[in-house]
Amino acid sequence: MSGGGPRPETGIRYEADEKPPAALAFACGLQLVILGITSIIFIPTIVIRAGGGSDAYLSWAVFGAVSVSGICTALQALRLGRVGAGYLLFMGPAGAFIGVCVSALHEGGPALLATLVVASSLAPIVISMRLALFRRLLTPTIVGTVNMLVPATVLPVVFSRLTDMPDDMALSAPLTAVATLLVISGISLKAGPTLRLWAPLVGVVAGSLVAGSLGLYDPDRVARAPWIGAPEGGWPGVGLDLGPAFVQLLPAFVFVALIGAIQTITASVAIQRVSWRRPRAVDYRAVEGAVAADGIGKLLSGVAAIVPTQTIGVSVPMTELTGVAARVVGIAAGAVLVALAFLPKALALILAIPSPVIVAYLAVVLAMTFVRGMMEVVQGGIDHRKGLICGVAFWVGVGCQNDLLFPGLLSELAGGLLKNGITAGGIVAILMTLFLEATAPRRSRIEGELDLSVLPRLREFLGAFASRSGWGESMVDRLDAATEETLLTLIGEEEDGKRDRRRLLLQARKEADGAVLEFIAASGEENLQNRIALLTDTPDEVLMEREVSLRLLRHIASSVRHQQFHDTEIVTVHVKLPEPGEGKSRESAS
Repeated sequence: MSGGGPRPETGIRYEADEKPPAALAFACGLQLVILGITSIIFIPTIVIRAGGGSDAYLSWAVFGAVSVSGICTALQALRLGRVGAGYLLFMGPAGAFIGVCVSALHEGGPALLATLVVASSLAPIVISMRLALFRRLLTPTIVGTVNMLVPATVLPVVFSRLTDMPDDMALSAPLTAVATLLVISGISLKAGPTLRLWAPLVGVVAGSLVAGSLGLYDPDRVARAPWIGAPEGGWPGVGLDLGPAFVQLLPAFVFVALIGAIQTITASVAIQRVSWRRPRAVDYRAVEGAVAADGIGKLLSGVAAIVPTQTIGVSVPMTELTGVAARVVGIAAGAVLVALAFLPKALALILAIPSPVIVAYLAVVLAMTFVRGMMEVVQGGIDHRKGLICGVAFWVGVGCQNDLLFPGLLSELAGGLLKNGITAGGIVAILMTLFLEATAPRRSRIEGELDLSVLPRLREFLGAFASRSGWGESMVDRLDAATEETLLTLIGEEEDGKRDRRRLLLQARKEADGAVLEFIAASGEENLQNRIALLTDTPDEVLMEREVSLRLLRHIASSVRHQQFHDTEIVTVHVKLPEPGEGKSRESAS
């Protein structure tokens, strides 16, 4: 019996690359739409009303937001070339853009807004092409903290809608919300796996029925809407005026687009965590695809002269609730959104769902998002540095979101961008992480061919590095062994007889408890973290040479992290100092 114990149960019924029944895929896609349709319509409405836009432009903007969100949601699931994550990621208008979009409408109308959105869309597209350069910001601490800030910033706004009721229906809202919450939670906690798939949809239907009995549902709104129709307003066009207003607002748009890219990275990492039955290492090629699709979505939004889209953080908790991570659900959700854009009556049916039902639904979803963020932060252990970065960034974000930290100053600084908790907290987490990087001991580095012939040079390099660090021969042997096994494994990824002339960059950094070795080479196919995780399932009698190297590497290193991008792969190996009394050297191996 192999070691390692039983693998954790993830509750996933259908993985990302599996195909559930068509009816189930459509139902899950519809649930995603129900969950996200409110923000898809609500955010453009806020922006255009506050910016003084016309009713005709509002009609066009809602149509554009629904259709572009549908196209981009399907694009994320399809993964066309290097565009799209290949996972279930829901797209919609970005709330962080509300302030700058209102300013753009005030200064130059829809044409200026379109120009600024098109220009800022280049930021995530460029990041997606060189994501490896930003890898030091892709830490679980930053990703998890941003995930925790999403519900912390959104839930106060969500809960405020519970009071948006007539005085004579003061009890109707809490009764409806409680009924919806009880149905979703009860099914999710106690029902079997099949019924659990339908928990969110059943909860919304049950809540709507309770709301209808209490007089909260508005059937007249549905009756008045036409069956098929197009927006009243036409396309406002893209402006070419690059005057003072454009120059003044462009930095703010680019900055918010960068924050949006980080949120997309966060969502892409999180959805990979919950899309497989067995834990897998993060595939950063999928992350690159998600950021590229984010940029394409913003480009389409700019051409349509609407509020830009980005990833909305509802896919992960819904996947955890239903257990369905199949990418076909994203395609179904995208198709539903595109169809809804031309079906006003169907859209009205969803929009007529009372606020208390949506609030209860979002409360469950966002609560799971918060827990997922905590799990991301503490994975692999947590020390005082991680705790400090996460704690300070989270509470700064909460304070800024609720106008508790210098509200007068923040309302003016950077156009009020720091009033958004996700933006403020994300910046704090990034700056603290960059400070740690800047003050860390200097990295030693060496380059060469990815071939065994470079091994003597690497050994000489590691010996000098260990000497400067004040370590003895036993630590030199550990570093040598870890480097040799990692090099053998990377070389083993190439097919026999087809050796590419790949370059290798090795960077070594001293830490308090040992050393961190970073191997950077051209991209390979198989992730070493996944392969190491599967070693416990491989019988000893059928071990191949590469499995031997991986087992030795797992024994020598305290942690191995393998990040794969489209053009680069990075293996980070943490080697701890030997315990006192441990042998001074390892026996030479033939």
